Amino acid sequence: MLRVPYVCVSLSPLTMDLNLPGEGIGPRPRRASKRVWVGGTAIGDGAPVAVQSMCTTLTHDVDATIGQIERLQEAGCEIARVAVPDKRAGEALKEVVRRSILPVVADIHFDYRLALMALDARVHKLRLNPGNLHNKDGIREVVTRARVQRTPIRIGVNHGSIGDRRPGEMRDEAQRMVDLALSEIAILEGLDFDDIIVSVKAFDVPTMVAAYRRLAKAVPYPLHLGVTEAGTLLSGSIRSTAGMSVLLYEGLGDTIRVSLSEDPVMEVKAGFDILKSLGLREQGLTLVACPSCGRADIDLIPLAKVAEERLRALPVPMKVAVMGCEVNGPGEAKDADVGIAGGVGKGALFRKGKVVGVYPEAELMDALLREIDKILVENGKEPYSAKAPKASHAGQLTPGRSVPAGQRS
Repeated sequence: MLRVPYVCVSLSPLTMDLNLPGEGIGPRPRRASKRVWVGGTAIGDGAPVAVQSMCTTLTHDVDATIGQIERLQEAGCEIARVAVPDKRAGEALKEVVRRSILPVVADIHFDYRLALMALDARVHKLRLNPGNLHNKDGIREVVTRARVQRTPIRIGVNHGSIGDRRPGEMRDEAQRMVDLALSEIAILEGLDFDDIIVSVKAFDVPTMVAAYRRLAKAVPYPLHLGVTEAGTLLSGSIRSTAGMSVLLYEGLGDTIRVSLSEDPVMEVKAGFDILKSLGLREQGLTLVACPSCGRADIDLIPLAKVAEERLRALPVPMKVAVMGCEVNGPGEAKDADVGIAGGVGKGALFRKGKVVGVYPEAELMDALLREIDKILVENGKEPYSAKAPKASHAGQLTPGRSVPAGQRS
C-alpha cells in the first residue's frame, strides 16, 4: 500500500475581495438615445421610463374607449394605444383624441389610408410597420405628413410576423427580428424622418432579450420594451418581468407595456411594479408583505389584499409593510415608512421599524390609515384616508388566531 507523507503547510489568511469592480447597487446608467415626444410625454434621452397600455374597447365606441383611458390614467398609465382596424375606427379618432386625458397612439396595419386618417385626427404617435403597408406612394405620404406634424412613429416588429425561415437560413430568430427592424428604420430614414421609436417583441424571453441588446447597439432611437402575447395575469406578468427586468437593469428601454390577457389596468399596475422594484420609478404605494407561514398570528393574506386595495391611490411614494408576526415584523421591514405586524388577535403599528402602537386586529387597517394621514400632514400633504378606495376584500378578513404560534399543536 502506497503511503503519502503528511506535509503541514502554513496558509496565510484569505484576503479575496468579493466585490466586483464597478458593480454598485441599482440599474446601470440609462442608454443614451434620441429624445422623442409623444404628446407631452418625453421618451428617451434620460426621461423616466414610461408605462403604456392598449385599450381593449372597440375604438369606434368613443364613450367606452374614453372610459377605459380614464381608468388607465387613474392607474398611472402615461400613453394609451388604440386599434384602428377600419374606417369606422379611423373616423372616431378625432373625438377620442379630443377627449383623451392621455396621449393617443394609433395602431395601424396594412392600409396607409388609416394612417392618414389618424394624422388628420392629430394622434400623438403612429404604431406601424412600413413594410406591411405595401404602397410606396402611400408610405411616402404618411411619413411626409408625420414629419410636418412632428408625429413620431413606432416601428413595431413582433416575432410572429417576421415570416417563416428560408432553407439554409443561418441567422437566429433574434437577428432576423433586428434585421427587419433595421430595414424598416431605413425606409423612414430614407424619407428624412427620425422621430422613431422601435420595438422587437417576442414571446420567447431569451430571443426578446437578445434582439433588444443587439438593436440597442445598432440605432440611436428610444426602445419600447415588451414580451408579446405574454399570457394571463400571473404567468404573463412573470414572463414580462423576466424579460424586461433584465434589459431595464442594463439601462435599456424607454417605454414598456406588459401585454396581458387581462383588464389593461392590470398591465399598468404590473408595469409600475416592475419599474418600482428596480428603483426606476417612484409612484404611490410600494407594498412590502411577507409570504405568510405557520408563524403568522393574523390572517395575513387577506389583510395584505385589503391594504393594497385601500392604499393603491396614495398620491405620494410611500413604502408600507404588512407583516405576519414578530419575527418578520418591524425589524425586517425597518426601511418601510410605516407598517403593521401581527400578533395574537392584535398587531403592532410601526414607523421606520419603531413600534408606535398596538391595536386589535379588527382595528389595524384603520390605525394604519390614520398613521399614513399623520405622515402626509407632517410633510405638508393632505390626509388620504377619507379618499381611500373601499376594500372589496373586507369580507375575507377573519378573526385573529387564538393560539400563539409557538403553542400550536
